[in-house]
Amino acid sequence: MRRIPIFATVIVAAAIAVMIALGFWQLGRMEEKDALIQRAERSLEMAEPVGYPRDPARAEELLYRRTEVTCAEVVGINTVAGTSLRGEKGVAHRATCALPSGEQVRIDLGFSRNPAPVEWAGGPVGGTIAPGGRIVASQGVAGLAPLAPPDPRDLPNNHLAYAGQWFFFALTALIIYILALRRRATRARDV
Repeated sequence: MRRIPIFATVIVAAAIAVMIALGFWQLGRMEEKDALIQRAERSLEMAEPVGYPRDPARAEELLYRRTEVTCAEVVGINTVAGTSLRGEKGVAHRATCALPSGEQVRIDLGFSRNPAPVEWAGGPVGGTIAPGGRIVASQGVAGLAPLAPPDPRDLPNNHLAYAGQWFFFALTALIIYILALRRRATRARDV
């Protein structure tokens, strides 16, 4: 009987160990995402507005909280895909604004079906802090219809599926390697 190839076995074992570790890492990420979603749902219930954070990391802590800012200067306006408060699909008009303190913030002004950017000179805006640090205005600005507010239930939490994939890949690699060893042993016996 021929010996098991050591180098190939070490490589396959290392690959399987990495895949299993990635599966457990995804399970940990699933718990982190669940906690994030629960915190975001609690934030939706808080009526008291917060000041818009200057630090982007702090914006992540304040996701889904209400805030109010004053757009001192409109740097630019563009359009992205958007959904109205009534569930219609169209475009969201997004302004990049300079605040009086000098920082810039993106504000989703409102919804329309017309993709041409609107004219808006800035001013006070109240809305919800959404992922990415942008603000979704609670009332349509510049004659636009209101957008659907950001919803933490829209945050994907598919880490369980990713974990399952990594565990499946590890099992598949193990089975393929065992079959390869059996085939090698069969060929060695036949020679």
